[in-house]
Amino acid sequence: MRRIASLMLALAAILPLKAATDYIQNVYGRQIQMLNGKWGAIVDQYDRGLKKKIYANPHPKGKTDFYEYDLDGSSRLNVPGDWNSQRQELRYYEGTVWYGRHFTARREAGKRQFLYFAGVSQRCNVYLNGQKLASHEGAFTPFQVEVTEALKDGDNILVVEVSNQRLKDAIPALQFDWWNYGSITRDVMLVTLPNRYISYYQVQLDKHQPDLIHAKVCLSEAVAGETICIEIPEVKQSIKLRTNTDGIAESSFRVKRLERWSPEHPKRYEVRLSSSEDAVSEQIGFRNIEVRGTKVLLNGRETFLRSVSFHEEIPQRMGRAYSEGDAAYLLSEAKALGVNTIRLAHYQQNEYIVREAEKMGIMVWQEIPVWQDIDFGNTTTCSLAKQMLRETIMRDVNRCADCFWGIANETKDGEARNAFLRELLQTGKDLDSTRLYTAAFNTAVWDKQRKCFHLDDGMIPYLDIISINRYMGWYSAWPLPPAECRWEVASEKPLFISEFGGEALYGQTGDATVVSSWSEDHQEKLYRDNIEMFEQIPNLCGISPWVLFDFRSPYRMHPDHQDGWNRKGLVSDQGLRKRAWHVVHDYYLRK
Repeated sequence: MRRIASLMLALAAILPLKAATDYIQNVYGRQIQMLNGKWGAIVDQYDRGLKKKIYANPHPKGKTDFYEYDLDGSSRLNVPGDWNSQRQELRYYEGTVWYGRHFTARREAGKRQFLYFAGVSQRCNVYLNGQKLASHEGAFTPFQVEVTEALKDGDNILVVEVSNQRLKDAIPALQFDWWNYGSITRDVMLVTLPNRYISYYQVQLDKHQPDLIHAKVCLSEAVAGETICIEIPEVKQSIKLRTNTDGIAESSFRVKRLERWSPEHPKRYEVRLSSSEDAVSEQIGFRNIEVRGTKVLLNGRETFLRSVSFHEEIPQRMGRAYSEGDAAYLLSEAKALGVNTIRLAHYQQNEYIVREAEKMGIMVWQEIPVWQDIDFGNTTTCSLAKQMLRETIMRDVNRCADCFWGIANETKDGEARNAFLRELLQTGKDLDSTRLYTAAFNTAVWDKQRKCFHLDDGMIPYLDIISINRYMGWYSAWPLPPAECRWEVASEKPLFISEFGGEALYGQTGDATVVSSWSEDHQEKLYRDNIEMFEQIPNLCGISPWVLFDFRSPYRMHPDHQDGWNRKGLVSDQGLRKRAWHVVHDYYLRK
């Protein structure tokens, strides 16, 4: 498939949100027609589909006409879903698949209509009734395209060319330690909106003050003097704003007796926004999240981050998680562990997961897939990363559970990398300065002379929280007994252990001191040793075991113990808790 990151897309990624936009926020609160279901699918291994005009879905009209494909008569795949788990021959497939389906629609006078894709992995071209309308790169963020003129009354044919091919200058790049699921992996819908609608809004509590709300509302057109009303009925709050020449209205206001959201009390309020043509409402929570010295403060109180990571995957079916039910399953198992935080590794997970976490009272760390060997010297790659961060923030800026934006995982200090991450960080802060920004580093090393761990990294001054991935007892041998392992890392800032752990095959017993036993005995001891070491870290603000569930990864090739699975999970691929799960659970009860 052709590389579709265009110059226009790159420019859009660079600019902060400062003018009217066609972005659709809170899409599930809008007038929508779901287009999920069975779609026709044609595997295009040699990328011949464009030349053959599959996007037009033609049919023979005369006796001499014929085509070597037929979307209407092809085998079908579920949307949302991944092709890898639906057909055995596509389990490892990396390439292009053409998806197509018919749907019936009605054009509405005085309305605008959009196709909205919650996620397509990794890049795609979108065609409606034979006309190319959009391209998008980035598997884990939504995009939309206006179809007001292209839509027909009655039958329409929607065709999407999808590729999950790995590329050196992509994000993630050629190598990553999770399954390369391809397909239309999240919801697809037709959205109908007023001619001039509320496209984007931020209604957030100030980072520090407990009663000050900042509001920003953007119309889809740059119209000055439009009245915008914001209401929070439960606290009897109603304010009116006027848009400027860019179609943006901004204000700050104080609210008395505001109950703040927390893991113990995940309070949310109905917030209503309206203009002369449009109205939208949703449940929004309010909280303060900040750093003071080496502490993370939630609503002014020191909070230890009891976290865990998981992939957007249901291990029992070996496929992408995509539904509300999937979100509830993953988060319920995390909640049972005793967490107040989840790190959604290593990419932006679907909106159901983020919204359900907020309902359940779980803080969220979301990160974009800037994972290890990114092409940091490539300006197009940098623009793509900024686009991904912008799309993440724009989708979830009103989710108070989102407390941390992660900008990278396991990257190496260097001039090109640091310049890349500083640009990325500035892009995020231009949109949202109320969250804490972090990145996970795996370059903390043991200093034999000083007998401590330390980290030298040029990004330390720029981040709110310093996060460390360190697999003591698995990839690294203990230099001293765990209780004697000191840490001197970013001593003036909060330090978060963002990954640690080791692999074990569920039910396997063996010598707890032998790494190659792949046993629950060794994994359990490894966790006890790491927790003993954590007690020696003076600026520790939280930990996040890697990982909640065993997950699929072609990286993992041991025929007996892995067989294509990363076995670091506290829970097995069959949903069974390993002994190390109980070690973490008991530790979290004490914290």
